[in-house]
This record gives sequence, structure tokens and C-alpha cells, in this order.
Amino acid sequence: MHSSDPQATSLLTRSIGMSYLVIAGILILSAWLHLASLFVTVLFALFALEKLNFSHRKWLAITLFLVLVVAALYGFGFFCHRAIRDLPKIVADVIPKMVKYADNHGIDLPFSDLDDIKEAAPNMARDSIGYLGNFAKLATKESLMLLAGIVVAIGIFVNSAPKGPPGNLYAQYEAAIQSRFRAFYRSFETVMGAQLLISLINTIATAVFVLSTSMLPYAGIVIPLTFICGLLPIVGNLISNTLIVGIAFGLVSPQMALGALVFLVVIHKMEYFFNSKIIGSRILHPMWLTLIGLILGESLMGIPGVILAPVILNFLKVEGSRYPVGEPQQ
Repeated sequence: MHSSDPQATSLLTRSIGMSYLVIAGILILSAWLHLASLFVTVLFALFALEKLNFSHRKWLAITLFLVLVVAALYGFGFFCHRAIRDLPKIVADVIPKMVKYADNHGIDLPFSDLDDIKEAAPNMARDSIGYLGNFAKLATKESLMLLAGIVVAIGIFVNSAPKGPPGNLYAQYEAAIQSRFRAFYRSFETVMGAQLLISLINTIATAVFVLSTSMLPYAGIVIPLTFICGLLPIVGNLISNTLIVGIAFGLVSPQMALGALVFLVVIHKMEYFFNSKIIGSRILHPMWLTLIGLILGESLMGIPGVILAPVILNFLKVEGSRYPVGEPQQ
């Protein structure tokens, strides 16, 4: 379409505007109807399928993807089994030792009686078991979403061949909506690809530290949790780091906890370098904006919202940069 045709230009503008409304509507409905996990599953599955399509044989990519899904589910199930078995023991053992250390060294804590904390530790362990049990039930309910998301992603992947130029109104709007979805997926690919790589580097470094120290008995919990939490921007590292330092302090020694803390600080300082090299200026946002996005995303969609927040920010940045603003008239 040429800009000299006012009617064609108006149609193009309306179709582009409608495509953005469709993306916004899907995000709003995902939050309202609690379907964010389905949306995120589709994006993750498409990401995996695209990366596995190295031979440009879609049937081979789908086969490898399904094998990867089965392996991932088996590994996640094994991790949950270990977590349900070991985390309550860790909680019951770590908390009394930390409180006792604080009491012996005159460190004020919001507890008045050490014995009460020791008695409360088994209750906290049982609460942890109950929480993990609820998580298992939630995972069972979400399994249908997972299956549906995989089916949808495979359908999109199989039928991703570009079509001819739009020759009617319906085709014009369809092409615009598909273009916006491709742009949103590219934002997801950019953000999550970088996040995966950074999480993998962080997990490898953590694994070397854990396997070479007296924290080795807890490697089955710490290493997988480091990778899983690493997929969540900012907050994921806080969760995994707290667990590592807590285990080192309560189950090994305060010296080991200090060593773990120093190690984690060094690793995360190195991550600033990796961020600049891997992500670069493509998704560089102010920290306050990212934090606001994470808080809103978690409030509206839970964990999927935390994953989608930086993707949406990157999408808005990239799409907003596509439309130049003319000089203001004097």
C-alpha cells in the first residue's frame, strides 16, 4: 500500500491499531481468566521448537521437543520429590541453629525465647510439607494448561509459513495481528534467551561451588533450584541465594555461609558483565521500571506475570521505537 492512497493508509493504520488492541486484550484476559500459564507455555514451547529446528525439518524438531518435554517433566518430578523430602528437614535444622548462634553472639532477633523457636521448627516443617502438597495439587491442575499450550505451540509452529500479500479486509487485519504476535514473540525470545543463558552460567558456577565444598549433600536441591529461580528476573536470585546461604550457615558453618555469600556476590557482579554482553542495550530498562513491572506482573498473573513483565516492557520499547515522531510545528 502506498501513502498516496488515503483510504489504503487509513486501513493500514486501523489494522495496526487493532493488532495492538488484540495483544493487549489477550494479556488482560490472561490475567482476568487466570490463563497466564497457558500463554507462557505457548511462548516457551515455541521458543524451544524454534531452537530445535536447526535442521529445518519440523517433524524432527517436534520429536526432539516432545522428548525434551518428557525429560523435563521427569526431572521436575524428581526435584519436587527431593524438595518435599529434604526441605522440611532443612527448615527444622537450620532455624534453631541460626537462632542459637544469634543468641550466643548477642544478636537481637524478633524472637524472645529460643525454646519456642525450636518447638516451632517442626511445625514450620509440617507447614512446608503442606505448602508443597498444595503446590503439587496446583501443578496437577496446571497440567491441562501445559498440554494445551504445547498443542497450540506445535500448531503455530507447523503452520508458520508466510502467506501472500493481503488482498481483502480480513487478510489485512489477520496479517497485522500475526505481525504483532511475531513481534511479541521476538521480545520473548530476546528476553528469555538472555535469561536462560545467564541462569545457565549462574547454575554452572553454583554447581562447581556446591560440588567442591561440604554443601555437596544438598546439591540435589540447591543446583536445580538455582536454575529454576534464575529464570525469574531479580527476585529469582534472591530466593536461591537465601537458600544457599541459609543451608551453609545452619547445616555447615558460619564460615561456609560467609564463603557462600562472598561467592554469590562475585558471581552476581560478573552477571553485570554478562548482562551487558548478552542482553546489551536491547532490553536495558531502568531498575525502577523493571521492579514496577515485576510487582504488577506478580499481582496480576503470579509467577507467569513475573516472566512476562520484562517481555512486555521490551515489546513496548521495540514497537514504540518503530514509529518516529515528526518535528513539532512552530
